[in-house]
Amino acid sequence: MSDMTFEKMINQMTPAIYESLKQAVSLRKWPDGRRLTEEQTELCLEAVIRYEVENSVPEENRVGYLERRTCGAGATGAGVSPEMAGLARDATRD
Repeated sequence: MSDMTFEKMINQMTPAIYESLKQAVSLRKWPDGRRLTEEQTELCLEAVIRYEVENSVPEENRVGYLERRTCGAGATGAGVSPEMAGLARDATRD
């Protein structure tokens, strides 16, 4: 019986394995084309996130990172160009 635990797996994960798991989660497929099950997706995602935390991966390189954009304006919208204001208005329409 293997004594490999999730913790040991994370500690022994190489950057190449991390990238492979990250791609598998993104595509929902293994490199050979087989689809990941829901459980496999969850475990791979957890492993990727844990690797990122343990290895201090910069925030902007982490899975799920969304850049915050303010367009140079505060909460009031001051300084937003008319074009950008129109985009925001269009995004809130039903």
